[in-house]
Amino acid sequence: MYLSACYNTIVRQKNYESETIMIVTSQLPKPRQTVTIAFGDGIGPEIMDATLNILMAAGAEFDIDIIEIGKSVYQRGFSSGIEPSSWDSLRSTRVFLKAPITTPQGGGFKSLNVTIRKSLDLYANIRPCVAYAPFVKTRHPAMNVVIVRENEEDLYAGIEHRQTDEVMQCLKLITRPGCEKIVRYAFEYAKKYGRKKVTCLTKDNIMKLTDGLFHSVFDEIALLHPDIQNEHMIIDIGAARLADTPEMFDVIVTPNLYGDIVSDIAAQIAGSVGMAPSANIGDHGAMFEAIHGSAPDLAGQNVANPSGLLLAAVQMLIHLGQPSIAEKVHNAWLRTIEDGIHTFDIYTEGSSHQCLGTKEFAESVIVRLGQIPHILAPVKYREAEQKITIIPYQRPPALSKDLVGVDVFLHWREKDPKVLAQLLQAAQETNLPLTMVTNRGVKVWPEGLAETFCTDHWRCRFLSPLSAHKISHAQILGLLTRISETGLDFIKCENLCNFDGQPGFTLGQGQ
Repeated sequence: MYLSACYNTIVRQKNYESETIMIVTSQLPKPRQTVTIAFGDGIGPEIMDATLNILMAAGAEFDIDIIEIGKSVYQRGFSSGIEPSSWDSLRSTRVFLKAPITTPQGGGFKSLNVTIRKSLDLYANIRPCVAYAPFVKTRHPAMNVVIVRENEEDLYAGIEHRQTDEVMQCLKLITRPGCEKIVRYAFEYAKKYGRKKVTCLTKDNIMKLTDGLFHSVFDEIALLHPDIQNEHMIIDIGAARLADTPEMFDVIVTPNLYGDIVSDIAAQIAGSVGMAPSANIGDHGAMFEAIHGSAPDLAGQNVANPSGLLLAAVQMLIHLGQPSIAEKVHNAWLRTIEDGIHTFDIYTEGSSHQCLGTKEFAESVIVRLGQIPHILAPVKYREAEQKITIIPYQRPPALSKDLVGVDVFLHWREKDPKVLAQLLQAAQETNLPLTMVTNRGVKVWPEGLAETFCTDHWRCRFLSPLSAHKISHAQILGLLTRISETGLDFIKCENLCNFDGQPGFTLGQGQ
């Protein structure tokens, strides 16, 4: 079915979605590396077939271990989308070339992409977004931007709870180690590849602690790289400028969710999401994939563009220490694009010469192996390509931490915050008084506005006077007991602490 090109030595035979695939490889010297391969779902098997055919024809040297992940594994009852034996392969080879997979919507299924990235500590997601004008339609012919996306935390931690009838919660986790690793990687990437500027995108005017930490770490590490320009932008204006004037950017570093969004924007305005690769890099392994999804509506039609996965495989070859093969493949692909040989997603009447299917496009790249583009800039990868290494995170000395209050969250279906405050004041104690009630983050007591809409989820802040007097965990437990005795339903609490005398919590909106 797949890997239609016929090579000499059969290395593995596995059952894939009720069909047998014969994985073959050309007669090569003893391989230096085994790569884990997943054919994925939807268009995945077709574009993986095309990609592997090109790599083998170019003389790539690696063995193959196939694992099955995604839709069929979910359907067999593995809610993670991956079987335990597949983890053994990933941990053994430490290099993974993955076609797109489908994550079931709804239910308890989690994204396998996120699971793999987090479980294997693949903290850096690298997404080059390059324009190929005039051969691929774009409004930004000079665009050449690399998105360096934090890959393990932020809202992608996926810690969610239903707290009341009306309110769902997702926790946004930003850590100092996570910030340091990705920001250091962004600057080291810029230095290695001759990039001139690193731009940080956050929303720290609103999320002052989480995004504020990312921004402050960026500023600290930027000082260590005076030869590289640095700037910070709020994510909304940064995304707007990226869409309008991408030429002003070089390397962008950003937290997980923003990076996912802006990299798709950047890839699309460069030419097509179908052409953008993605490398997921960590200290103990790497995963290479296209940034697009499995596109099940296009599956089996021989129309999908394999370019995103192929360019990800080029990144993989560099990682494997085969830069000359990476260069050969990349330049052949550029020449194919330059010759107007395009798949349907980038085909344009008048400028494209041929609209080919997935298989035929791959064959066209193979024909051009050994050629270089005439107009697009050919790539040149150094023979001694070195992997990026960063300074390991060093945990700083502990800060002094003083417990000074607690936010108690309630499920309460009434609407008058004054009534709620009266009930809570009956449960408070002198050195732990009720100081504020918010609803969806907005202060509604004291002195709230009648126009503020309130749902059934309330945050009630009890804070020692002037936040200067420490309290005990026993006081909080006593407070929760008294609140429960009033008949109120508390659903969670968050301790309020000062760190080295500075509040580790934010004010309420309107406070």
